[in-house]
Amino acid sequence: MTTLKEKYNTEIIPKLKEKFNYKNGFQVPKLEKIVLNMGLGEAVRNPKIIESAAQELALIAGQKPVVTRAKKPIANFKLRADLPIGCKVTLRREKMYDFFERLVNIALPRVRDFRGISAKAFDGRGNYSLGITEHIIFPEIDYDKTDSIKGLNVTVVTTAQTDEEGREFLRYLGMPFKN
Repeated sequence: MTTLKEKYNTEIIPKLKEKFNYKNGFQVPKLEKIVLNMGLGEAVRNPKIIESAAQELALIAGQKPVVTRAKKPIANFKLRADLPIGCKVTLRREKMYDFFERLVNIALPRVRDFRGISAKAFDGRGNYSLGITEHIIFPEIDYDKTDSIKGLNVTVVTTAQTDEEGREFLRYLGMPFKN
């Protein structure tokens, strides 16, 4: 079985070169990093949720997350500055490819009534953001041991210049877009 990186080098680069008429191999889009973020607003009332979220994010990513803190106080949300309100992980190199493969082949198909993801969530520069409402779709998470179901943001950063290039690149990598 070939890895995603091998597939990229042998199959995807020639397809993208042909489709977008790239003259140089360095023009072909590639994955730069994947950022996983859990924003936990309920951490204001329940500070222990940060610890469990960090452990679960570490299981999903295979890497220790960084706890993010509030920058400004917001009185309406009872939020003080420097209060922990989330955690994030930045994946690069092999861990990034491993996570992407698990996301596309294992986690996303486990979503109930899954018909593909929206192709409209690009940022204008070829990067894609995906919101996952239940982090329990990942096989590493044991449903019985979680205290609550948390959301998760996945941002795939590519070197693509336009959304069209990014969309085509991610489609070749196996991202299941709706038609």
